[in-house]
Amino acid sequence: MTQATVGVIGGSGLYAMEGLSEVQELRLDTPYGAPSDAYVIGTLAGRRVAFLPRHGRGHRLNPSEVPSRANIYGFKLLGVQYLISVSAVGSLREDYAPGHVVVPDQLYDRTKGVRPATFFEGGVVAHVGFDRPFCPELSARLYAAAQAAGATVHQGGTLVVMEGPAFSTRAESEENRRRGHSLIGMTALPEAKLAREAEIAYGALAMVTDYDVWHPDHDAVTVEAVIRVLHANAALAQRIIREAVREIGEGFVSPAHSALATAITTDPAYIPAEIRERLRVIAGKYL
Repeated sequence: MTQATVGVIGGSGLYAMEGLSEVQELRLDTPYGAPSDAYVIGTLAGRRVAFLPRHGRGHRLNPSEVPSRANIYGFKLLGVQYLISVSAVGSLREDYAPGHVVVPDQLYDRTKGVRPATFFEGGVVAHVGFDRPFCPELSARLYAAAQAAGATVHQGGTLVVMEGPAFSTRAESEENRRRGHSLIGMTALPEAKLAREAEIAYGALAMVTDYDVWHPDHDAVTVEAVIRVLHANAALAQRIIREAVREIGEGFVSPAHSALATAITTDPAYIPAEIRERLRVIAGKYL
C-alpha cells in the first residue's frame, strides 16, 4: 500500500500544483463505503502527500452526502498523520474579509444529526476528547505557512457548521453573529470528529469567500461569488499547502495521535469480532 504522512482534503484542483511529482491515483474500498473520489498521492517538498476532493471531482456530493467516515478511514489506511482541511467559508466578522484566510480554533455544530459522526458503534463505545477540535500544533504551522505564502491570514475564531446545502437565512446569520461565531461552513463536521477518533492531527485553512447574508453593504452569498473568489485564490491555497508541508517537515507529536488511549469504554471481551475487524485500521492497537 502506498503511504503518505500528510493529507489534504478540499477542492479538486488542489493537487494540480507546481512541484508535485511522482503522482499516482489510488481508489480505496473501506468498511464505510467508497471515499469521495480517488486519492491523488504525490511528492511535495520531499514528503508524500495524499489529496482527496471532498465533494468528488466535478463537485458531485452535497455537504450532507460527503462520505466522511470512508474519507478519514482512507487517509488512515494510507498512513496519514496530519490532515489539512481546505474549505470555503462565509465570514461573520467585518475584519475577516473575502479573500482572507482564517485558521480557526473552535467548532460549533449546527448540523442536523443526519451525518454518521463516529466509527464506534454497533457494540463498541469510545468518547474522545474534543475540547480543542483543531490540533494546536498543526494550526500554528498552517498559520505560519499562510504568512509565508503571502496570504492575509487570521488566527483563531469559531467555525459554525450548518447542514446546508442551502445558504443561511438572514435570521440564522444574525443569530450566529450574536453568538460570537466568526465563520460559517458546511463540511468541517463530522470530519474533524472522525479525524480525532482516527488519531489524525487535523487543522483547517478556511478560505473566506463572502460575508454570508448579514452584511448590509454586500450582496447575499451566491454560488457564482463563491466560485469566483475560490478561483482567484486557487494559486494562493496551493502555495500555502506547499509551505505547510515544509512546516510539518519530519513531523511532530500531536495530542491527537493518542486520542483513543483512554477513550474506549467497552470491555474488550464484549466487542464482537466483526466490529474488531472493522476497526482494525482505526483502533487496532487498542483492541
